[in-house]
Amino acid sequence: MRKSVKAISLSAFVLSLGLTGCSSNAQNAPAQAPASAENAAGVDTVVVGANPIPHAKILEFIQQNLAEKAGLKLVIKQFDDYIQPNEALQSGDLDANYFQTIPYLKAQSEKRGYNFVPGKPVHLEPLAVYSKKIKKIEDLPAGGQIGIISDPTNQERALRLLAQAKLVEIPVSGEVTVNTVKKLKDFNFHEVAAPQLARALDDVDVAVINGNYAQSIGLAPKKDGLVVEATENNPASNLLVWPNGKETEGVKKLEKLLHTDEVRQFINQTWPDGAVIPSF
Repeated sequence: MRKSVKAISLSAFVLSLGLTGCSSNAQNAPAQAPASAENAAGVDTVVVGANPIPHAKILEFIQQNLAEKAGLKLVIKQFDDYIQPNEALQSGDLDANYFQTIPYLKAQSEKRGYNFVPGKPVHLEPLAVYSKKIKKIEDLPAGGQIGIISDPTNQERALRLLAQAKLVEIPVSGEVTVNTVKKLKDFNFHEVAAPQLARALDDVDVAVINGNYAQSIGLAPKKDGLVVEATENNPASNLLVWPNGKETEGVKKLEKLLHTDEVRQFINQTWPDGAVIPSF
């Protein structure tokens, strides 16, 4: 009888080891386990989604220089679009993401039912009008082609920049889209998804391109922009976002590190051309 009890205890112990091993591996399979974790030494792990430039680059600076001292382990997952980072956050594949603005978050939450919480502004990437064909916006030819981002939130932001350039007039009320603005010059719009817009610059006369995608092809507002978005009172700063009610200790640490003097200095030194500007 004693042998039987011992055998059962040993089997249970072996089984528990097997289950523990499965649980450890499951942390790398987000669909089956929460993205975040805390190890025995009290180091908080945060899985954060980001666009490659500048978001992931800023996160990599934190990962390499600040995270260890703060007791934080960062796992950075890069996304090349504006849809999947929120979908991954909604599904639990991420603990947080860092790629969006408050207006975009609000619009996507209304459309897709997200319940996310934004942190404080981290940086601004000024929109700008770029061209490989003309040197001044006044040189836009009659019947010219203007590339503009297709998603509604960023499209409104781009149209307000074109209004600043006196190419369109914004409606007094209602939605601001390519179909509702009044053209003040003869040209045609080409709506293009954000990741493709920079690569489409050769095919249009000018394009209004988001800062991160402009950087991906070596363009910067101060150096190359024909018209540059004003930064004063601009709601388009990028920030960290996480699910409501799920602000883990790791997310709190990351939010704090994103607003340190070291990160501000890194942004200013890495993008002296004004492509990325600290918002804190």
